[in-house]
Order: sequence, then structure tokens, then C-alpha cells
Amino acid sequence: MAAQHIVHAHPALWIAKDHDTTIYLFGTVHLLKPEIQWFEGNVRKAFDKSQDVVLEVAEEETGTQGKLMQRALDIDGPTITSRLPEASRARYLAALESHGLAPILFERVKPWFAAITLSVLPLRNHGYDPASGADHRIKLMAKEAGKTLIGLETSDQQIGFFESLPDPLQIQMLDETLNELPQLGDTIGNMIAAWSAGEPEKLAALMNDTLEVNPELEQRLLTDRNARWADWITARMEKPGTVFMAVGAGHLAGASSVQALLAQRGIDTTLVKRIE
Repeated sequence: MAAQHIVHAHPALWIAKDHDTTIYLFGTVHLLKPEIQWFEGNVRKAFDKSQDVVLEVAEEETGTQGKLMQRALDIDGPTITSRLPEASRARYLAALESHGLAPILFERVKPWFAAITLSVLPLRNHGYDPASGADHRIKLMAKEAGKTLIGLETSDQQIGFFESLPDPLQIQMLDETLNELPQLGDTIGNMIAAWSAGEPEKLAALMNDTLEVNPELEQRLLTDRNARWADWITARMEKPGTVFMAVGAGHLAGASSVQALLAQRGIDTTLVKRIE
């Protein structure tokens, strides 16, 4: 068996600080290949210096999948294929079948769930795994180190962000996902390359491209959440200590990034060059 080729990544890290508080901001990728090594250098040093670790969701994952499936079902509503534009129906059925999913099992799910499923399954086929994702690794290491884990959101809230989308927006989200599927392998490869090289603006342009053509979706899934997280950081700066905050990398770049919103609140962030 050939030896696994280890890739050492150097993702970007930011810092916000005053006289008695330091908050590190790290952008995660939720699915990674096992051979990508990133929990070292500045990232590891910042993590080790921190007493508190903040994630999008810090709660135990037990029962989350069952809860997700329960809320994804739409037994009484119209079928997905009857709601999709005619030109997209065949592509939808073909996408399900290509991943070994019986289309009949997905006729009674809500469009947002179908869109997420079809976004994740192809990545698994390319070797990307949530168990190797940065968020998962950070949570495990924080528990092992006895650090305080803090969640910015709950799994219920995150499901609710999608569940509360108006039906036309859910259909649009699914339709856009179908459009992106042929290029998904290349797209995620480019995203990981930008993240590994510490190029946040390039990464954000790739990650947020779909959201930018859908302003309402961008507002709900990106901008509004970034504003709440900037408020959380602003309040946390009033307490002494060192915090390692890790959220999806797309939230840490662009005009509506967490850092840009912090600047509006009078808090400066800078890219970390080297932690001694």
C-alpha cells in the first residue's frame, strides 16, 4: 500500500486584542481529507494559549442526525419533483441515483435538505470527510485539553436557518446546487487550496459565489450571523482572557465578514504572522 501523502496547510489566523483580552479568529473547513495537516504552527499555538474555545456549535452531536431527518420530511406537501422547474427534474433524479439514493425516498423531503445532501455526498466520494474537518478536530482537542467549549449557535438553530427559508428560495437553492454539481470536485479542490495557502479572500470568493447571486440567502446564512458573532466578540472583549474562535472560513472574508463588522464596532483585527 502506498504511503499517504501528507499535505501541510497554513490557513489564515486573525487576532483582536486589548490590554487584557485576546481573541483569535480561525476560519474552518467543515470537510477535509485526512492527509491535510493544519493543526500546527500558528493555529496550534493560538489554540494552546486559549482558555476558551468557541465554535459555531459546541453541543454533543448525539441525536442531531435523527432530529435533522425528522425536520427534513414534508409528508403532506407536494413532492420535490413537482416543485422543481421542469428542466431540473431529470438532473435531480440522476444526481440522486448517481449516489445510490432511491429517488422515491427523497420525494417527500424539503428542498433545503435535498440541496445540502447533494452538496455533501459528492465531496465524500472525493475523499473529504467531516470527521477530518477542522471544526470536529478542534472540538475533540478542546475536550481533551479541558478547555471551556462555547457554542455560538445550536444545531436546532442551524437547522432552522434552512427550514425557515421561503419555499421558492429553497427550490432556488436546490436548483443552484444541481447547476454546480458537475464542477463541485474542482470547486472544492480550489477552495481547499486557497484555505491551505492562507488566502482568505480567494477562498471567500469561491465559497460565497452562490450566495452572492442570491441576496436573501446571503443575508440569512452569512451577513446576519456574522453580525451576531461580531456582537458576541464585542461583548467578550470586556472580559479578560484568551479565546480561540473557529467558524466557517467563508464568514471571515469579504465585505460583510466578521472582521469588517468588528471594525464598524471599533475593534481592529490583524492577520497573525507568527506566534512565538
